[in-house]
Amino acid sequence: MNYTIRKIEIKDTQAIIEIDGIHSGEKKLDYWEKRIKHFVDEQENLTLGFVAEDENKIIGFILAEGRAWEFGSPLCGWIFGIGVLPEYQRSGIAVELCKQVCTKFNSLGISTIRTMVKKDDLNVLSFFRSVGFKAGTFFELELEI
Repeated sequence: MNYTIRKIEIKDTQAIIEIDGIHSGEKKLDYWEKRIKHFVDEQENLTLGFVAEDENKIIGFILAEGRAWEFGSPLCGWIFGIGVLPEYQRSGIAVELCKQVCTKFNSLGISTIRTMVKKDDLNVLSFFRSVGFKAGTFFELELEI
């Protein structure tokens, strides 16, 4: 496989919606159109969006952003979304997308990257552990109302 990784563009929106829909079971058209627009329009040092492309076909994506001060956290990177088409999984694409984000954040002096994963999503947990993620210093809390 001969894929490339490049910065996200607005034309990638539909492919990202499709990939996310496969994994989440729901196409979130409005949500992703707004989020991707943010990552394209605001793409500065701390707003990162990359896609993996194979022969003009988007096969994976990652969206990440540098954030600071929420809940007393120093500046750190956050991975908001990552996905790879099922037929391309387990070929290192998601690992390369993560490396791209880590390299960029590292060049900006950011040494910690965070994400959130459902505690029962063993495939995603396993992936993030395989690239070096471990339990962090914060716990997510929620309240049903």
